[in-house]
Amino acid sequence: MSIEVISVKGKGELRQFIHLPWQLYRQDPHWVAPLLLEEKKRFNPAKNPFFEHADVQLFLALQNGRAVGRISAQVDHLHNEFHHERTGLFGCFEAVNDGAVAKALLEAAERWLWTRGMERVRGPFSFNSNGESGLLVQGFDSPPALLMPYNPPYYEKLIERCGLVKAKDLWAYTIIIDDEFRRRMKELEPRLESISLRARRQGFTVRNVNLKDFYGELKRIMEIYNEAWERNWGFVPLTEREFLAQAQQLKQIVVPDLAKIVELGAEPVGFGLALPDFNQALQALKGRLFPLGILKLLRNARRIDGLRLITLGVKRPYRKRGIDALLYLEMLRAGLALTQYKRCECSWVLEDNHPMNRALELIGGKVTKIYRVYEKSLN
Repeated sequence: MSIEVISVKGKGELRQFIHLPWQLYRQDPHWVAPLLLEEKKRFNPAKNPFFEHADVQLFLALQNGRAVGRISAQVDHLHNEFHHERTGLFGCFEAVNDGAVAKALLEAAERWLWTRGMERVRGPFSFNSNGESGLLVQGFDSPPALLMPYNPPYYEKLIERCGLVKAKDLWAYTIIIDDEFRRRMKELEPRLESISLRARRQGFTVRNVNLKDFYGELKRIMEIYNEAWERNWGFVPLTEREFLAQAQQLKQIVVPDLAKIVELGAEPVGFGLALPDFNQALQALKGRLFPLGILKLLRNARRIDGLRLITLGVKRPYRKRGIDALLYLEMLRAGLALTQYKRCECSWVLEDNHPMNRALELIGGKVTKIYRVYEKSLN
């Protein structure tokens, strides 16, 4: 049967694009459906500030009028300006297990990017590295953690058969918070405390995020984020509107004890954030909050026993002064004090971020999921 790839234009085609995952994953016990309300915002240029610095085109693959695949192509001008590249991105990839469908979708995305002067395609990113990043290639035996992607195992072959090759792997570590972990932390604590003391003597302090000063705290955290990660592979600075939009989404689930800011006087220099893994509560909703989804969400939220450590970072001029140890120590103490949590996923970490990988391995972290970013020359 012939495959037709169309550019998504009208509301009906956008609805097919958004709803396709529900068709593909209906028998998958590990898939966590995104909230439909949030998906509609994500693809709405008037409500998603990513579109303010990017050009995006959505594509839908049809067979006999039925949607069988989708993909996005995006030129993130901020990414290209920051990295001095002409790299186009692809994302939102979903498809039936058919190489012809995947080939048609990727060729449509590549052609669109090439006509806009891009020299390379990289992905999947939905929509850049500040969103869901990479293709799951290892760790299909459990649901994804909060804000992490998920896909079936056959996507790897579909992508690679289209000529894309590995650019970078992103690792997710899991820490089981059991008696053995507590024993290990008790042994490690004096060492961390000794290093932290050096930072404290230099005047560095650590405190919880103050949600009553939400907008003031966002400015401080954004300053740390855009400076601490600026040299990381694939990093794209968040605009103020993007940072605000993401923070407003997460504000309701932030646990202040697990959101820490390190300061030197009035200057914010480090930040750490772990969040309850709300995917555990969202999975049963199947993407719908109404009519009974909110009640299910509230009930399921009480049963969450997992965390996701999203970020730990220190501004470059303040590194190697004991601040990292201070932040690790305070985050670990806070996590252990909240006894309802039994595990923590630390994600994602670049495969060649050796200091962070060693630190996570030191406290018993195991790589349980690997996400791969692919690329291909368009010349």
